[in-house]
Amino acid sequence: MIRQTSLALAALGLLAGTALAQPKPDPDWPCVQRKVPSLSAGTVWNGPDLEAAGPWGDDFEAAALAQKLASRRTEVTEVDSLLDAYVAKLDAAKDPEKAKHLTHVFAGVFEVINGERSRVMSGITRYAQGQRRMAERIRQEADQISQTKDAPSAQDARDIPKDQSEIETKFAWDRRIFQERSQSLTYVCEVPTLLEQRLGEIARKIQARL
Repeated sequence: MIRQTSLALAALGLLAGTALAQPKPDPDWPCVQRKVPSLSAGTVWNGPDLEAAGPWGDDFEAAALAQKLASRRTEVTEVDSLLDAYVAKLDAAKDPEKAKHLTHVFAGVFEVINGERSRVMSGITRYAQGQRRMAERIRQEADQISQTKDAPSAQDARDIPKDQSEIETKFAWDRRIFQERSQSLTYVCEVPTLLEQRLGEIARKIQARL
């Protein structure tokens, strides 16, 4: 049987851990990393002006390369060879707008990665909200078990809406799920940072070929 004190401490510990992980500015952001909703191209790019280069999507080959470079299915180690092949093609054609095409490639990479990062961050927020609701449910389940154990008579115990064993089983299961999700959140919180790092590295490689 689960002891009353242990149940209370466990539930409070889960709630406290959730609260401590959330910065005050946004209670729905559970990551240690500071929340930056959207990236700025200027933090990684000092090449030609993106707006002056025009819509990157209209540059078919540059857009196709941008999509491939931005995809996490493409290893960062492959970026150099892909860029070299693209630049070699531009050089062979003596394309006078080489810099413009490479700027389009970066603009596409930036838009795709920034969009993916925003979706990941929205998912993290929903994930954190779900954890908060689960933590509250666990606390309520712990309270129910404590009330049953404190009941002065068998009649009072029968007034509890759920059977004692069912509540304890549900409590243990919910707590296990909560802890597993909390561990997964540590990895998920790293994804926006990894995307930022990928963007910065690709930007440097493109700029080196301007």
